[in-house]
Amino acid sequence: MEKTQKEHQITVSVSPHIKSEETTSRIMWSVSASLLPAAAMGVYFFGPKAALNLALCIISALLSEYAFQKMLNRKITVNDGSAFLTGLLLGMNLPASVPVYIPIIGSFVAIMITKQLFGGLGFNVFNPALIGRAFLLISFPKLMTIWTEPTAAFVRLDAKTTATPLGILKEEGVSKLMEVFGDKINLYTQLFVGHRAGSIGETSVIALLLGAAFLLYRGYISWEIPVSFLGTAALLAWVFGTKGALFAGDPLVHLLSGGMVLGAFFMATDYVTCPSIKKGQILFGIGCGFLTMLIRLKGGYPEGVMFAILIMNCFSPLIDRGFRTKVFGARKLATAKEIKK
Repeated sequence: MEKTQKEHQITVSVSPHIKSEETTSRIMWSVSASLLPAAAMGVYFFGPKAALNLALCIISALLSEYAFQKMLNRKITVNDGSAFLTGLLLGMNLPASVPVYIPIIGSFVAIMITKQLFGGLGFNVFNPALIGRAFLLISFPKLMTIWTEPTAAFVRLDAKTTATPLGILKEEGVSKLMEVFGDKINLYTQLFVGHRAGSIGETSVIALLLGAAFLLYRGYISWEIPVSFLGTAALLAWVFGTKGALFAGDPLVHLLSGGMVLGAFFMATDYVTCPSIKKGQILFGIGCGFLTMLIRLKGGYPEGVMFAILIMNCFSPLIDRGFRTKVFGARKLATAKEIKK
């Protein structure tokens, strides 16, 4: 009898009952690995200065997290890869020409203020790397908008400054863009490969897409946000992309320029700051695409990806609340009016 009772014992445990081998650390390091091809292309095009800025961002992010947690006697979590990823993303969003103190300040703001002061990983409202970049853009607008030619760092010591494709398109129009790149085929090719001015990690679309394909294959990100983000931006670029004419814009130029691909696949999909419900993620992506193109076409800045994602981060909790599934079998509480009846 005693043996039978032991065989039928039930183990009771708290949720979650369905578990995965994936851990936060494994996901963070995998995402960082997926960004390495784009980071390597940035170093190839912009030279040792780009490598230095990337390294400074990563080291500063790790030290900021360690110092904050050490001061407050909290568990040290630098090994989970989240601070490394934040530093890498921030570095990829910086021009190669910025002075060495810029990455240090940006990493401090991203980790200590945006992440740790809110409670650490999982509690931050905004994407830490984008807040770091936004702070730097507002505080040092001139330094953050000086762009260098892709091969200048390898050809001469004094890098030659130039405008980004989005900057040329914003200020001088598509005709000037064609004059700079020659023809549309060459323009698309250079944008796709990454041989153009811009931030360190945003220029090579092909390298970013390789990393994104890896994340999609492993299931670390889903298609809802990137597809709705890029699809909305492409549609608006086609309809309103040319001044004075509808349905005459060039969606490819906007999709391949600036931080569109980097933002859609690697920053808007951040687990903490985007909606968790699939339908909500589609709405989130549409909002990002709409705001990006609104800023690009009508705003003062030639680029709008960073601001679009940060603004939509504010609405993530509301989007999740609006699309949350109804509990099966739940009973609706009667109102005071119904009770009187």
